[in-house]
Amino acid sequence: MASTLTPILSKDWDHATSWTLKTYREGGGYKALDKALGMEPADILGMVKDSSLRGRGGAGFPTGMKWSFMAPPDGGPRYLVVNADESEPGTCKDIPLMMANPHVLIEGVIISSIAIGCEHAFIYLRGEVVHVYRRLMRAVEEARAAGLLGTDINGSGRTVEITVHAGAGAYICGEETALLDSLEGRRGQPRSKPPFPGAAGLYARPTSVNNVESIASVPGIVLEGVDWFTGMGTEKSTGFGIFSLSGHVKNPGQFEAPLGITMRELIDLAGGMRDPDKELKFWTPGGSSTPLFTAEHLDVPLDFESVAAAGSMLGTRALQVFDETVCVVRAVDRWTDFYRHESCGKCTPCREGTWWLKQILGRLEHGQGSEEDLDKLLDICDNILGRSFCALGDGATSPITSSIQYFRDEYVAHLTHGGCPFDRAASTVWAKDGGAKETVSA
Repeated sequence: MASTLTPILSKDWDHATSWTLKTYREGGGYKALDKALGMEPADILGMVKDSSLRGRGGAGFPTGMKWSFMAPPDGGPRYLVVNADESEPGTCKDIPLMMANPHVLIEGVIISSIAIGCEHAFIYLRGEVVHVYRRLMRAVEEARAAGLLGTDINGSGRTVEITVHAGAGAYICGEETALLDSLEGRRGQPRSKPPFPGAAGLYARPTSVNNVESIASVPGIVLEGVDWFTGMGTEKSTGFGIFSLSGHVKNPGQFEAPLGITMRELIDLAGGMRDPDKELKFWTPGGSSTPLFTAEHLDVPLDFESVAAAGSMLGTRALQVFDETVCVVRAVDRWTDFYRHESCGKCTPCREGTWWLKQILGRLEHGQGSEEDLDKLLDICDNILGRSFCALGDGATSPITSSIQYFRDEYVAHLTHGGCPFDRAASTVWAKDGGAKETVSA
């Protein structure tokens, strides 16, 4: 089973000094940059397009195609912005990547900048992770001191500078245009589109906003070739990805594997369920903003097409695993509290809708309200989905609609029991008996 893992971005994570330039170079780091410096920018872009690398930040849009959609050069500046504002509940792949191997991102930024004609790139990092901020800053300093950044890189005549910027900690700044507003010094709120960032992004100039893992995958494609990358994954979801397992598994963590691996395989790689006597109840394929899956979906290939066909989204591959001790109503209520709090308030459907969703879910969790509230929840979700200014509102509806679809009886049980029938402590690591006082079937 372990042969299904593909340690590429994570291959040096267990090295004692994995984050240093010395360690990265010992493992072949910056060889891809040496190769790229001898290539035409169009050829680099062509390799990324031919690899069918899809964005690893959630939407899965082809990276090379996104680059090619940028407005043509006009003599003015062009920008690459790396979206490192990882902040969705359960999502934890970019932070450990930047912490353990920042230079693979730096190398990817330099190569990607050359491909799109950018001379100044930005990495927008979530401000709370100060330790990662310091590590990225140090990596940039090392790269600059080694002549890998700045003017005339390795005597090539090419110029690339990188600025690492720490945000103020707003989930909405993970949305690319809100990120750009924040980077420009304004309050992070989504922009009207068009114009899209490719035409008028940072400082109203052509800009490509890409996820950390997307850019970190570029050096491997350039160095090893398109066939190497397309030889992993599936036909339409090529390559590898970092899958983050958390929750009720024995060994939670990051598992780098080809796209198309199944949740059943990943749980086996994680040592199985934390308590073998407890059945898996539900899980998220792409973070809390994606529709829930259940045990019946364990063999769905984790690629963009298969997950979508099964009714959810691959998203950021944040696989949160919940066993039968967990109350789905409480889990959804907690997630909704997050989305209500993080709504930027720019549009009415999200600002008002998430507030009302939280009020109703809170009542249901405490056994108040009526079964008609379930239809009210679905009605509110229907009025948010597709009508909010950005995807935050859409994401807030996903766990609610899917949980009612799969666990409607559990919602009703809260009303008939006059409150939550689950023992909250039973799902925790300190639970003595590991079981709930009373559970309900769904």
